[in-house]
Amino acid sequence: MKILAQPRTAAFFDLDKTVIAKSSTLTFSRSFYQGGLINRRGVLRSAYAQFVYLLGGADHDQMERMREYLSSLCRGWNVRQVKEIVAETLHQVIDPIIYDEAASLIEQHHAAGRDVVIVSSSGAEVVEPIGELIGADRVVATRMVVEHGCYTGEVEYYAYGPAKAEAIAALAVSEGYDLDRCYAYSDSITDLPMLEVVGHPHAVNPDRGLRREAVARGWPVLTFERTVRLRQRLPSLAMPPRPALAAGAAVAAAACAAGLVWYASRRRMPQPVGARLTAV
Repeated sequence: MKILAQPRTAAFFDLDKTVIAKSSTLTFSRSFYQGGLINRRGVLRSAYAQFVYLLGGADHDQMERMREYLSSLCRGWNVRQVKEIVAETLHQVIDPIIYDEAASLIEQHHAAGRDVVIVSSSGAEVVEPIGELIGADRVVATRMVVEHGCYTGEVEYYAYGPAKAEAIAALAVSEGYDLDRCYAYSDSITDLPMLEVVGHPHAVNPDRGLRREAVARGWPVLTFERTVRLRQRLPSLAMPPRPALAAGAAVAAAACAAGLVWYASRRRMPQPVGARLTAV
């Protein structure tokens, strides 16, 4: 009697305020300042944007304005220089702001045989090394146009809003994922398309809009609070040696294309794999 193989499954994670406690895009601003890519005014503006984002997120129009500003800012940046800055500061900047609860979920999903995929509007050149850092199997992220070794300021592919859901659907076809059995995690109402495309959506530290949707649909609402260095927290997710990170670390200039997008739709789901539920 022939035994049929079980369909493959995956857990899809937004990055900012879901896996890490801040905006991956804005967190590197000081590193870029020290590397001579931006001036003090740029650092201050990035710090303010980070504050607004952490306070309660930003709506579609605000994020679009920030995306346009950052895209313009990175125009002309040398790709090799930014790669070096990201590689050199990744441990210092990102490792301390990884959520302990997210690291636990990544570990649990891997133990259950699921792939872990980061799906982020930040640039691939930042998201890919972060994905490697936390043990993700795949990454979907924004890509910037490069000409003659420098960023033009144009966006080649924007992993934004509905595009995230489309990317997940494409991965399901290419990798054989059964989306009804897959999981997704995000903090933002702008990621509704991504959450709706899977059978097990979760709201993590949700903004007001996503909290309303999660309550109305009966989705779990998770609270991630603790940040921890991976070396201390999960030996199984220990950081790869620096050369491996440097090889995968492209520029945060694509981080310039950070942002989330407005969208809306519907679906349902069961209980989460681990993580604490918040009373709503």
